[in-house]
Amino acid sequence: MQESLYRFPFFAVLALCAFPLGAFTSAPTTNIVLTTMQQELQRATTSLAKTDPAPYYVSYAVTDSDETAVAASNGSVIYSASVARRQADVMMRVGSVALDNTHGQSRSSGITSGLLPLDDDSNAIARVLWQLTDREYEQASAAFLKVKTNNAVRSEEEDKSPDFSSEAAQDHLNLVPLHPPSDQQIWEARTRKISAGFLKYPEVYASYVSFNISADRSYLATSEGTALIRPGAIARLIIQAETRADDGMELLRVESFQAATAGELPSDVELAARVDKIAADLKALRAAPAADPYAGPAMLSGRAAAVFFHEVLGHRLEGHRQRDENEGQTFTKKVNQLVLPAFLSVADDPTMKQLNGVELAGHYDFDDEGVPAARVVAVENGVLKNFLMSRMPIKNFSTSNGHGRRQPGLMPTGRQGNLIVTSTNSVKDSELREKFIAEIKKQGKPYGLYFDDIQGGFTLTGRASPQAFQVIPVMVYRVYADGRPDELVRGVDIVGTPLLSLNNIVLTGDTQQVFNGICGAESGQVPVAAAAPAMLFTEIEVQKRRRGSERPPILPPPGFESTASAPPANGTKSAAPGAKP
Repeated sequence: MQESLYRFPFFAVLALCAFPLGAFTSAPTTNIVLTTMQQELQRATTSLAKTDPAPYYVSYAVTDSDETAVAASNGSVIYSASVARRQADVMMRVGSVALDNTHGQSRSSGITSGLLPLDDDSNAIARVLWQLTDREYEQASAAFLKVKTNNAVRSEEEDKSPDFSSEAAQDHLNLVPLHPPSDQQIWEARTRKISAGFLKYPEVYASYVSFNISADRSYLATSEGTALIRPGAIARLIIQAETRADDGMELLRVESFQAATAGELPSDVELAARVDKIAADLKALRAAPAADPYAGPAMLSGRAAAVFFHEVLGHRLEGHRQRDENEGQTFTKKVNQLVLPAFLSVADDPTMKQLNGVELAGHYDFDDEGVPAARVVAVENGVLKNFLMSRMPIKNFSTSNGHGRRQPGLMPTGRQGNLIVTSTNSVKDSELREKFIAEIKKQGKPYGLYFDDIQGGFTLTGRASPQAFQVIPVMVYRVYADGRPDELVRGVDIVGTPLLSLNNIVLTGDTQQVFNGICGAESGQVPVAAAAPAMLFTEIEVQKRRRGSERPPILPPPGFESTASAPPANGTKSAAPGAKP
């Protein structure tokens, strides 16, 4: 299975994700949508209890979304829309907790989805829920018969855990009024203005500025008695720009911002400065030499280290991967064993809203199975202690710890929320560079690599594939042992295998940095955060990135006919942030 982490790329602008706003209350308040869900759920479970096979669990999940999205390029709006949507997911389990229709590769049989009326019309809502429930029962009951047949003829599974865990019912209703999405015309004007900033840079061949804000309300009613209403709101702004080097290599820079409200996003002055920085980085990258494959000392900034841990460790801590026999199960049998250097600890804490003044994208109060979010210490002083659990039990871990997450329309699985890496072997960030140079000299290397900023990454966790990962850096510098200025390079990706790579860390900085992004896996795209200090590795391996075959445009951009872009000066040196020339 390939899992991916992105820094809110342009193509993800319209993803519908909910972020809880605050603490929930249990005050009983009448709500037509939830009341209708509960009434129809009671009617369905009573009737279906007489069938054979009968469902032992049914849930209705509804997501109400009111969303505004605007995108602009070159000072002009290219997309603008406001959309209201109400989606229902009927989830059903037929059989028993020991064995049901979602077993093994039949997990998708547990859900049927459709659109509900936007009006709070109880009769209309009930009619659609009835249709979806009937369709889901047919799907689930047929799948259960296949599961029982397969279970009888196939070899015995190594993990004989039940298919579903027992959890306490939750009753939390929050009907705080939602703030409507921001004025569409205001953001059309703002994105025009911001995107026009790239017009003065001939090296930028394509650029986009996109704004997305949603006000959501999520409902959950289950046959166990859980009733949840969760309001949410999220605002995102993404700036993306692209260029191409003379050898055909495509170069991309993306900056993203998110907040609970549009008013908390950066000002136009701050965003204009970020446009200038992105353009300057792309110009420098065009002139930078392409790097060669390398294995040796490396230093990752906190943001780069955060993505590294999300990909290399985080996905392999997700509970369902320990049970699926198609998975590599890298850490399944390593509980209470040393899996990291003893000075490192890793926790996933979706209850955290901020870290060092930065909002964390992976915050939520209840997961998508109605289980309260909880801080999970996965690795303590290098020793593996726990996994990120949904309601799918695994051997020796029989209950959820509030990490069952999903995109509407998909079944939940154990997923990361806010992955936080801490260290007891740290030095000031300013001293870490000195230690880095000392390690380069110790190994007799001419240089090491410093990874300052990254685009994202992905990892392979399936047993049929190499247990490998790839982190995609953007700003990479050669740091020379002889004191030469740092040299910006381009076109390399960090690659490796988890067990070896994780144990090459020898020292960290003292300041945690945050990476917010969108992570895609079996249960869809969910917002996540990762935080880590800068890290020194004795060895990291990089490979060359695919170069591409298209050359830069022959014609200069409009308005630059008399002053064609200067040819790239390969070998141009640029100091890394914080480096001494």
